[in-house]
Amino acid sequence: MALIYIVEDDESIREIETIALKNSGHMVGAFGSSKEFFKKLDEILPDLVLLDVMLPDESGYDIIKKLRLNSATKRLPVIMVTAKSTELDMIKGLEDGADDYIKKPFSVMELITRVKALLRRTETDEAGVLDVGEIELNHERHVVTVSGKQVELTFKEYELLRYLMANKNIVLSRDSIVLKVWGTEFEGESRTVDMHIKTLRQKLGDAGSRIRTVRNVGYVIE
Repeated sequence: MALIYIVEDDESIREIETIALKNSGHMVGAFGSSKEFFKKLDEILPDLVLLDVMLPDESGYDIIKKLRLNSATKRLPVIMVTAKSTELDMIKGLEDGADDYIKKPFSVMELITRVKALLRRTETDEAGVLDVGEIELNHERHVVTVSGKQVELTFKEYELLRYLMANKNIVLSRDSIVLKVWGTEFEGESRTVDMHIKTLRQKLGDAGSRIRTVRNVGYVIE
């Protein structure tokens, strides 16, 4: 289950995309303008963005450029969706940083297939080894070590550490962590995040100090 943001000013198309993605088991945030999109982006990062080219306040090309210049969103998977169908339009979108391109009109099946393929490719790219200082996470082996010594973590502690390490030096909000690690979105779960951070720090020993609390926001690993 992934969190997907739709940026589309056509309400009917936005509704079709939203229903299709929700029926496929994904969580969806839908926005009619870049202003709404960027405001939500500051709160919670999605797993993928469906981005229309022609928006009322800013073009999709400009939005993708901004995303790629921001360290927090430069690797965010983006599929551009547009009525522009010339080869030059497609090349421009890909050169600006889009990962894929869908031409309107499109079928629901094509949309779901493209989304699934990009999410699968992203997960494959994320597999491998992450390291922050003396902490190393080998996702292929599902092993975490500190200075070469293996550390035993619960599934949620592992997923929490992996999310932090994949976003090294980026402050992650508690809401973002709950959504990514627990796959849900409701109030009262910040305490759950805090408790898991506490046990994770303890298990990492001295290296646990690399996980820093950002008051009133969330956590970052440095």
